[in-house]
Amino acid sequence: MLIEAEKLEKVVSKIFNAAGCSNDEAACIARHLVDSNLCGHDSHGVIRVLRYIDFLKEGLVKPGQSIRMVFENETVAVVDGNFGFGQVIGEQTITLLASKAKKTGLAMTALRNSAHLGRLGDWAEQLAREQLVSLHFMNTTGRGMLAVPYGGTDRRQSLCPICVCVPVEGRHPVLLDITTSVIAEGKLAVARNKKESVPPGIIVDKDGNPTTDPNDFYAGGALLPMGGHKGYGLNVIADILAGAFSGGGCTKPGVTQLINCLTSIAIDPAPFTDHDAYVAEIKRYAQWVTGSPPKDPDGKVLLPGDIEHQTREQRRREGIPLDQSTWDQILEAGESVGISRSEIEALRV
Repeated sequence: MLIEAEKLEKVVSKIFNAAGCSNDEAACIARHLVDSNLCGHDSHGVIRVLRYIDFLKEGLVKPGQSIRMVFENETVAVVDGNFGFGQVIGEQTITLLASKAKKTGLAMTALRNSAHLGRLGDWAEQLAREQLVSLHFMNTTGRGMLAVPYGGTDRRQSLCPICVCVPVEGRHPVLLDITTSVIAEGKLAVARNKKESVPPGIIVDKDGNPTTDPNDFYAGGALLPMGGHKGYGLNVIADILAGAFSGGGCTKPGVTQLINCLTSIAIDPAPFTDHDAYVAEIKRYAQWVTGSPPKDPDGKVLLPGDIEHQTREQRRREGIPLDQSTWDQILEAGESVGISRSEIEALRV
């Protein structure tokens, strides 16, 4: 099915409002989840609604929270998310970071104890709208321990993404947003909902054997690191920078709550170089790289972030595609907080 972004936002916002979130908080959660679908990252979109509602009912995420300052000076802040919804806590943290970077030229925040922060590129794009370059490292302290270390056979690592974003005046930003496993876990959930297999080289089963069935992953299997030892190394670095720097901790066994930690660095490029020359050089370089003759005659060489930008534009025009299983989960989430299926269906059409 296809559903308009605005209508999907209303559905999701209504569910979280009914679950106990304020109007503003529910709208914030909905906006970020739907935007993940808009830009093609369905794994971090509305497929998360039912899971978030379950977390809320279990007391693993708390509505109405704000960041608490742990340490602050002119350029650095360490903040605690108080286990609030990551979409709200993330916005607050990145707003703080932007204000510091615009004053000092370079700033850093370390966030601990946040619920799921969603798509990491979301926070980079927020800074890009302020014309700030940014670097981000995120971990999950243990409940997200879903990846196998290079050379190992069982789950020992969280899915730690890394993101770098460079705003470019006159075009959308250059945005690299990658997980350090071959793919994100949410993409396996999407494949399972669609009853599809995944390509070889992505997951292993509970015994460490290669498989293409996403159900094997959910039966105790694990995700493989991206690029073998290289992705494994990036995962270790991201876990340390996010977990140890924030005080929230690196991946460890026995954690029953999904907790994200995020270390972010924001840079104002203005003090480093002449503005016009800086923008011109990026555009010249972009044209040079993307001017390579495409291997596929119908294809095009793209920069990081181009696919998300194109997908967002297309889905705004045509609607967001949702599989029936994901829509059924949204209906289930609504029913669990007292909203009938007919009420939700009425918002969709």
